[in-house]
Amino acid sequence: SGTDEHGLKIQQAAAAAGTSPAELCERVSGLFRQALTQAGVAYTDFTRTSEPRHQRAVRHFWGALRDGGVLYKGAYEGWYCTPEESFLPESQLAERTDAQGRPCKVSLETGHEVHWTKEENYMFRLSAFRDPLQNWLRDNPRAVFPNPFYQCVLRWLDEDLPDLSVSRERSRLQWGIPVPGDPTQTIYVWVDALVNYLSVVGYPESHGTWWPAVHHVVGKDILKFHAVYWPALLLAAGLEPPERILVHSHWTVRGQKMSKSLGNVVDPGVCVGQYGVDGFRYFLLRQGVPERNCDYYDEKVVKLLNSELADALGGLLNRTTAPSINPSNTYPRFSEPCFPKVLDSREAKGTGRACAEDYELVAAVASLPAQVDSYFESFQIYKALECIAQCVRQTNGFFQRHRPWKLDRRDAAEQLWLDTILHVTLECLRVYGTLLQPVVPHTADKLLSRLAVGPGERGLSSLVFLARYDGKPCPFEGRQLGPDTGILFHRLGKS
Repeated sequence: SGTDEHGLKIQQAAAAAGTSPAELCERVSGLFRQALTQAGVAYTDFTRTSEPRHQRAVRHFWGALRDGGVLYKGAYEGWYCTPEESFLPESQLAERTDAQGRPCKVSLETGHEVHWTKEENYMFRLSAFRDPLQNWLRDNPRAVFPNPFYQCVLRWLDEDLPDLSVSRERSRLQWGIPVPGDPTQTIYVWVDALVNYLSVVGYPESHGTWWPAVHHVVGKDILKFHAVYWPALLLAAGLEPPERILVHSHWTVRGQKMSKSLGNVVDPGVCVGQYGVDGFRYFLLRQGVPERNCDYYDEKVVKLLNSELADALGGLLNRTTAPSINPSNTYPRFSEPCFPKVLDSREAKGTGRACAEDYELVAAVASLPAQVDSYFESFQIYKALECIAQCVRQTNGFFQRHRPWKLDRRDAAEQLWLDTILHVTLECLRVYGTLLQPVVPHTADKLLSRLAVGPGERGLSSLVFLARYDGKPCPFEGRQLGPDTGILFHRLGKS
């Protein structure tokens, strides 16, 4: 992760704040780092485009473009949007009036005002890369994902693809990297910013261990830069495009776009304070569908977290480990005669005490790790969490159906069945705790610690569910449970 720090809007924002661009970037990049730490997001590197290593990589990349013969100097004029740092065609503009009532043009997408700009700049022969880009996408149908965004990029490549201005006059833009060999020009902020994907993995010397097997995660508003301009620039510099570009949509608030003027901007720091790090992460990942905008409002968060984390998951752990149900505080034994293995759940009638729905639960949880792994790999985290939530509901149904609190412990057969119910439920909880670690790390740790699952027993590759059902030993059977870790997830009141 990191911060893209050059460009005219940074230069103007610093001047308006009465500070230098470098001081402004130091402060703002610190806020981003703080937000990631607060949200429990780890990163292997936090890159800043003002760093010397990055500037060196950009100069080298520019040299590769120059040597490839894809740059030329030309006069360029058009409507420039400073907040977006891009020239916009007439088709993306609308007529408005400014604060003084004067007519002006604005970006249709963002509403930001644009200004007519005429300069002599370096141009990139983007038009020469239409066929290579179309071939790349047709050969790699999952290069841009989800599919609606892939289709969008293909449509763009069928339209006019004019050459791209890749520098600005230095007299207008000092806050940026000078063009090597031409101090009158500054490298265009987007070319500079995109190269951070290379500089952070050691370009130009040691990027080969990562490149091109990289996945970019980007917002849909910057798709054209990442899926048209960037791959073209890479091909021009003799490099492969990234393996995948994963695109996500935006959050609206009660159906409206977030905007400072509307006063509906959601502060993630406040949300972490209200719902906890795990609660906020769970909501965003459970409800965030990459291919379409998703709506945010507090009541929705409260309802989801209470239902799925506090009641369904937390309630299940609480009931299974309660002293009245599990007085020995152990991972009880599984009884094959109570829950015999069958090849078809319809054969279950008349054998043991498990019913067809119980076998459906076992089949669902047994297939869950591979399912979740596949959804995580394809960036469909919301689908993985939906599958887990569905299994948690099924497990609650299993527990409720057999009413273990009604069983008589003095009867040996009843005791075997009670232990088996608890064993199956704890095994389900162990799977859910393991799979939820990337999403709700603190809650998952609390759950697994309560089940006495050690640090070396929490990996996905070694996750085996209900081994005893398949006649294999279960390392947890008979183990003393961990200390009571308290309420797994506290119910939230109305905000």
